[in-house]
Amino acid sequence: MPIDLPSLLAGNELGRLGRGPLPVAVVTMELQRGVMGDLASFPALRDAAAAVNLPRHAVSLCDEARAAGIRVVHCTAEFRADKAGTAANTPLHAAVLRMPGHLLEGTAAVELIEGLGPEPDDLVIPRRHGVSPFSGTGLDATLRNLGVDILIVTGVSVNLGVLGLVIEAVNLGYQVVVAADAVCGVPAEYAELVLAETISLVATVASTKEILRALHTAVAI
Repeated sequence: MPIDLPSLLAGNELGRLGRGPLPVAVVTMELQRGVMGDLASFPALRDAAAAVNLPRHAVSLCDEARAAGIRVVHCTAEFRADKAGTAANTPLHAAVLRMPGHLLEGTAAVELIEGLGPEPDDLVIPRRHGVSPFSGTGLDATLRNLGVDILIVTGVSVNLGVLGLVIEAVNLGYQVVVAADAVCGVPAEYAELVLAETISLVATVASTKEILRALHTAVAI
């Protein structure tokens, strides 16, 4: 049976009673200048994001969420100059840690893309290791302390980071909604298959427009 997205976002499908704050947060994944923005270390990912208008959709999603009183949480990656605390235990890390200046803390590369914030009420949770944001960070505790049960996800990449975020979130008991036009991966055909054949099995996949419409309805419930 299809999930009633407005009711899900209002918390009704989780048995939440009353009209308190929506148990929802928007979680962005590595929407950073040095990942897929103007300082991108991965030009192909930057181009893939532009092709689906990911920046515009992500900014719209965050802006509308804030207006509805929903918290926005930015999951970012950054490294120390001496790489302390970061293990080169994957081919990906072995490659990126050899890139001079890649996502060094305190540099413009770790900043969020233009228009995304962070706004004063946003939370930014960086990590120095691994490929997804729950392990070794305060993300889970932060979301639980905010009373969040449902995550709306935007970011990069579907190949690895977004997929890892979604699976970790589900394993921790969250329900997840993925904004299909506010995520991307390379190659695009593969990202579409991951969304259709893997992420859709564990999360609700919807367009930004559908999610925003559901949010507006949920606020009124």
